[in-house]
Amino acid sequence: MTTEADRALIALLRENARASTAELARRLGVSRTTVQSRLERLEKSGVIDGYSVKLSPDYEKNLVRAHILVTALPKLAAPVEAVLRRIPEVRTLHSVSGNFDMIIIVEAPSVRDLDALIDRIGALEGVERTLSSIILSTRIDR
Repeated sequence: MTTEADRALIALLRENARASTAELARRLGVSRTTVQSRLERLEKSGVIDGYSVKLSPDYEKNLVRAHILVTALPKLAAPVEAVLRRIPEVRTLHSVSGNFDMIIIVEAPSVRDLDALIDRIGALEGVERTLSSIILSTRIDR
């Protein structure tokens, strides 16, 4: 179970996972040892599973991102997922309920590359159909 202080620390880490312990402590108004012990506890309990890179807006503005909704044959969903895991442009894969089975979030360097990627995913054995939406802008990213 996380506390309000844990959630505040997690929020700061989401802003900048590379922030120093000293900076986190200053922003939270606690000691560095308190931050360090919270981090260790959150890591040990599995709340924090790792740290990642957040790309700069200048780099990301040149990427074309899209949501691809996928309907897969039930017996082939696991092999489809295995192939998708090996495609570097696939950033996130969600299993969902409703008319589609999966939502894939992808990034490509151009519309042309995105078009080829969508065709590649649609051609996978086990994929029945896809529906794609290009992301025009991101209004909230937490």
